[in-house]
Amino acid sequence: MKKRLPSLSSYGSGWPASRRIVIVASAVAVLLAIAGIVALLTGGGNGHPAPDTAAPAPSGSPSSSEAAPKPSSGSGSVSQPPQIAEPVAYAKAAAQMLWSYDTRDTSRDQQLAGMRAWMTTETEYADWASVAGQVPDPVLWSRMADQDQHATASVTEGHYPSAFKQALADDPSAITEAYIYVVTVNGTQQIAWKKGGGGAEERAVTLAVQCRPNHDCTLAAIAPSVTQ
Repeated sequence: MKKRLPSLSSYGSGWPASRRIVIVASAVAVLLAIAGIVALLTGGGNGHPAPDTAAPAPSGSPSSSEAAPKPSSGSGSVSQPPQIAEPVAYAKAAAQMLWSYDTRDTSRDQQLAGMRAWMTTETEYADWASVAGQVPDPVLWSRMADQDQHATASVTEGHYPSAFKQALADDPSAITEAYIYVVTVNGTQQIAWKKGGGGAEERAVTLAVQCRPNHDCTLAAIAPSVTQ
């Protein structure tokens, strides 16, 4: 049987949550809240390896200061961030972007550069490491490219987790510090490779998105675990 290569979204699932978003330093100790200090999330990658293959352990966590490459050839197949000012709608678009890739026409550097374009430029709130951690290391990306591995995604729904909604209800004014919203998105990823190989898997991810008034939303971080 032909071995299936690991999916892009399987990477990053084991990364330590050394920095987490703390958007309210009170009501939600489990994961999220909405106050004025953001201590940044890491982790992410809420997917699973494709069947018949265990995803190799990442060689090391990318530094939060790691700059995404900006190749002159652009961002390949990575979609451009939409001009959306509503948190749930933007999170759904971001999740679809994170679950989609095409090693046939997109290099690893292009993938990173395309993903970086979705990030907030407010460095105190941006956790680039949690997003960059979704991309395999160069050797594994090359393996995927050898098999023409690519994926598309569909989103079924997005919502504010109950813990976030409760924290916001407890202190409605807290959101006005950073305007960071927590959204959980569910969907399906369809993976394919050479000789008709492929499969579909359900996906879920919790994202932090920044949506300041009169501005388009941006991505701040990926949570280390899914919160419903």
